[in-house]
Amino acid sequence: MSDSVINHIVSRPPPLGHRISFFRLGGIETLDLTELHARAGRLALSLRDLGIDRGDRIGILAANCLEWVLLDLAAIRLGAVTVGFDPAKFDSDADLRERYRLSLLFTDRSPDAPGSRALGDVGPLADEPEHGRTLEPIVYAPDDVLSLKLTSGSTGEPKTLTAAVGSIDSDLRAVQEMFGHGGDDNLLVFLPLSVLQQRYWTYSALRWGHDVTIAGYEAAFPALRRIRPTVVMGVPGFYETARKHIEARMGDTGAAGDDRSARERAARQLFGDRIRYLWTGSAPAAGGTLRFFAGAGLPIFEGYGLNETCIVAKNHPGAHREGSVGRVLPGKQVLLDAEGVIHVRGDHPVCRGYEQAPPGVSEQVFGADGTVRTNDIGRFDEDGFLYIHGRADDVIVLDNGRKIVVRPLEEHMRTSPAIEECVVFCPTQTHLVAVVSPTREPVGPAEERAIAEQLARTNAAFGPDEQIRRVVVARTRFSVDNGLLTSQLKVRRGRILDAYRAQIHDTQGSIHAVRD
Repeated sequence: MSDSVINHIVSRPPPLGHRISFFRLGGIETLDLTELHARAGRLALSLRDLGIDRGDRIGILAANCLEWVLLDLAAIRLGAVTVGFDPAKFDSDADLRERYRLSLLFTDRSPDAPGSRALGDVGPLADEPEHGRTLEPIVYAPDDVLSLKLTSGSTGEPKTLTAAVGSIDSDLRAVQEMFGHGGDDNLLVFLPLSVLQQRYWTYSALRWGHDVTIAGYEAAFPALRRIRPTVVMGVPGFYETARKHIEARMGDTGAAGDDRSARERAARQLFGDRIRYLWTGSAPAAGGTLRFFAGAGLPIFEGYGLNETCIVAKNHPGAHREGSVGRVLPGKQVLLDAEGVIHVRGDHPVCRGYEQAPPGVSEQVFGADGTVRTNDIGRFDEDGFLYIHGRADDVIVLDNGRKIVVRPLEEHMRTSPAIEECVVFCPTQTHLVAVVSPTREPVGPAEERAIAEQLARTNAAFGPDEQIRRVVVARTRFSVDNGLLTSQLKVRRGRILDAYRAQIHDTQGSIHAVRD
């Protein structure tokens, strides 16, 4: 693996002159990548003294911070396996060590469980002098494990799977070929570092030489104004919120919504004046939002991937088609079955099954050769661009046999400024009911009127079988804290259904469509 990105960052210091920054609402901490590399090496020596060896697992339950990155890089230097836990999903360190077979667990909360250590221990461990100790570079093979991934876990216990070095290398090389991140770039990352792909951009900085800034979601917008990034790694929900900020700025100046120059000015005021592109994935992006940012001079490049596949397809400046998720990356192959369900095969599979899964669970997703059944429905156009039409689970079959793909309906409903999220259900197989998360609280008569008007527009845009008969307005906005959004701001359909089951079946207390 002479071209391995991971082997490169293990065995060589990073390019000079580039920095990593950690932005918090209270300030910013910055250090050179060379210092980051040196401190990670010293931390690796200290962890080895604590008994950590190749293949051991190091858990991290903490918000994004310098210590998180140091632990991850030190684990890579030792050949250990990083296991990241999203603080929004795990309340404490209880049972994590035994459940995930961890040798050590670091947490920014009170370390109550045996084998847990305070995250504050990381700094002193990373600053201990070498005293003649040396660290021989680890050499990774493509099938070696770098990290343990935890799936979104929208229902029940999150499934776990290992992530192989070959799949990570393949992704990083492909992204660099498409986007050419270099010395003038500063990539802003604010999604949880427990998600492996959010750590890609630190690996990229160490390999190719560029700046990277890490923040938390709550600090993302202040970070934009302070650091003036060139690239933002976001999710559709973030860009929907950003769009509302930009439209509000335009409204404050009296500019018309179709005033392109005013939109560009407002967008640059929010994002800074150095943006060259915006990255999105994880969940489908609404076409209206993509066009809005393109019209503001800030192109969003949408992609497609899963935990089980890493990045599969990606739009980029050299090959971009609106509405698609781009062309398939080198080393990946997408196959469509008779129902249009996407299957992904890779030269370097992420893994070949879930860890400790009940009998039959892995076999539902992973083929014997590592091919992954994604459960997403898609198609290719004549130029090889891939389009995603929704989840197979999200296709509703009415009692007349008609199949309804709900994603276009939900996207159309979300075009209203009054609607932040929309999820469509079919409680009796005869008609559709939407549950919407309002943009603002409390919901008064004006907001209800705006939602009813959007319902009428959506129904007018679709056919007879696709009519939404009623809308249930959520009591509170969907959020990570109330469990109705994942940490990447994707809706948890099962939990929303459980939370609003009674209202979905109640024919009285909701907003009804006007029927002829």
